[in-house]
Amino acid sequence: MARVAAVSTDDNAGRARPRALPGATVLQIVPALVEDHHARMAADAALALLRSGARAIIAGGDGPLVSEIQSFGAEWMRLDCDTDNPLRLRACTRRLIEYIAAERVDLVHARGEGPARSAAGARTRTGIWLVNSYVHGANRQRWRDKPYGRALVAGDRVIAPSGYVAERLLERHPVDRDRVVVIPRRVDTEAFDPTAVWPARLTALRRAWKIRRGERVVLVPGRIEPRKGQFELVDVARVLVNGGLRDNIFVLVGDDRTDPDYARAISEHARSQGIAHMMRRVGASSDMPAAYAVADLVLVPAVEPPMFGLVAAEALAMERPVIAPAVGPLAEYVLAPPQVPEEARLGWLTPPDDPVALARTLAAAAALEKTELQAIGARGRKFALATFAPAHIAASTLSVYSTLFEGPG
Repeated sequence: MARVAAVSTDDNAGRARPRALPGATVLQIVPALVEDHHARMAADAALALLRSGARAIIAGGDGPLVSEIQSFGAEWMRLDCDTDNPLRLRACTRRLIEYIAAERVDLVHARGEGPARSAAGARTRTGIWLVNSYVHGANRQRWRDKPYGRALVAGDRVIAPSGYVAERLLERHPVDRDRVVVIPRRVDTEAFDPTAVWPARLTALRRAWKIRRGERVVLVPGRIEPRKGQFELVDVARVLVNGGLRDNIFVLVGDDRTDPDYARAISEHARSQGIAHMMRRVGASSDMPAAYAVADLVLVPAVEPPMFGLVAAEALAMERPVIAPAVGPLAEYVLAPPQVPEEARLGWLTPPDDPVALARTLAAAAALEKTELQAIGARGRKFALATFAPAHIAASTLSVYSTLFEGPG
């Protein structure tokens, strides 16, 4: 252990840091190179780093993305830091210290709690720049919040996926506000592109969901669970029927196995209110771009604030107007008056836990001409490309790195 520390301190902490990103060596740490947003964003950033003239290394467990990143020139280091075990974390830190020295790493980007805690220890001994991506989404505090907080404080920058999460981070951990940067999660805007969805895929879904000609599809994407607020949709549908609007079909697309009792309660409530014919609980979909494309409107009836609001971002990318409660980060993406002028509207925001207000909003949206809804959708697509596209997210991440390299040392 002493030998590793001595090597890293002499070789890294004493040498001059680069003053620009080209020529620098950047190491990103992820739990594993599997198909999830942490690894995918790391892969996007690695490709952008190589194109900028930097060296890109990703450390983490094995997975299908290893061959992909190696194919475009990035390097992979096998490393398991995705743990709460103190002994394994210390072992990970020791290996990082040795690797940083041997490979002359200039900056480490830790994407996760275990990676952040391991990298914080390595930073102390090596003097590298440290960027953390904040991934702690739970509202309830846990015993390990303090060690994670210490790791975040040790970093030079902390990236949060939304302004809402950034504020929760600052409330929870003693991180300097000027070190926090908001960069949203990526959306695959090539897959989530209405022009890329073949008509046959739409026809197949409409048939599977038993949507008849003239019926308006209100898509409700997301796992079926109490915090997502699907139960209140029954009351929303009842209000619409009482107002004479009977052609709205609510399609709940999401895994309903997590809380089967809650899922059954939705169906039973719909039957008791006489609107079961307006509700479709279709389970998870393997073709979400087509699911959005079938929809006329996308509804996100969240009860608890999401950490990012991925389904709202995907809907915008698919040119679908979004109706959502004004909670958490949803108001950051579902732009609506008075936050923006009417001509900049991307959807509608409603008070949370208010089925009557939600029903009125749905009725108002449904009353718009098709051309008006298409204009709102087109603005949503433009916003998504400028906000969530992978190339934009990668460029924003590299801008964080460059600020460290080019700022006062």
